[in-house]
Amino acid sequence: MKPATVACMGSAADHTSDIDGYAVAVVREETGWKVTPLSGGALDSLQEAEQQLRELRAAGAVFGLLNVDDEFFIVIRPSPSGARLLLSDATAAVDYDIAEDVLERLHIDVPDLDPDDVDDVDPWEEGDVAVLADLGLPDGVMSIIVGDTDLYADEQLGMIAARLGFADELSGVLDDLGD
Repeated sequence: MKPATVACMGSAADHTSDIDGYAVAVVREETGWKVTPLSGGALDSLQEAEQQLRELRAAGAVFGLLNVDDEFFIVIRPSPSGARLLLSDATAAVDYDIAEDVLERLHIDVPDLDPDDVDDVDPWEEGDVAVLADLGLPDGVMSIIVGDTDLYADEQLGMIAARLGFADELSGVLDDLGD
């Protein structure tokens, strides 16, 4: 799978993001998986992405997958007590507000790195690696996927989708977005 560079765009009322990538909602329904794009500022704002996911109000499991500039990804899983979060690369918080927002929500300081040195530092994940364990992706497997730094974020998300059984649905949405 080649890196996706799909600009996340919403309605005319939304602002257009300068960040490439994609943001999708994944819902587990009785008949299978449903994947739909999130709109507008979901790649810019953790709060916006979480709000869009909460508005789905599905009976089954709901989570969001955000591929931010093919640099890192975020998994968001809303729950009544907040949201479970996984950030694939904590060093991204040096350059990206949404990654900083995730660390803030997790009560973790932004890494004290010079922006020019970020590319020289090995990335590490922060958050809940077991965020999708009850759906069939054990934390050990998620750790392996996140730890494979040779993969782009969209490739890592593709592995998550394949493992959980919604790779075709994700590919269909990405094709519709113009990948």
